[in-house]
Amino acid sequence: MSVAHQAHLRLLIENSQLCMHPSLVAELALGLLPERRKTHEYLDRLTPLSAVTLADVRQMIEARSLAAKGIGLTDAHLIASCLATPGTRLWARDEKLGKVAESLGIRAHFP
Repeated sequence: MSVAHQAHLRLLIENSQLCMHPSLVAELALGLLPERRKTHEYLDRLTPLSAVTLADVRQMIEARSLAAKGIGLTDAHLIASCLATPGTRLWARDEKLGKVAESLGIRAHFP
């Protein structure tokens, strides 16, 4: 991550403008995290993004024609939660998720 991205993220955090989806926190917990306890404590301090129901996610998939776009269920949950929370943008390093977020107008762009 570039110094500019780090500075931008720091600013978002300081202004309480960065949120985290609970499913993403769980996904990260399954991986190899540096300083696990400290990382979990840090993630738990971020504003949680409201999760939507599985039924709402399925409805969004059909309404937005998101089948066969190369994203998974967690990605779809992230997108649905962003769409359900006006003004929320998705920071995606994953190419397929980024393309879908871009097509829906919710991809975050950093300086």
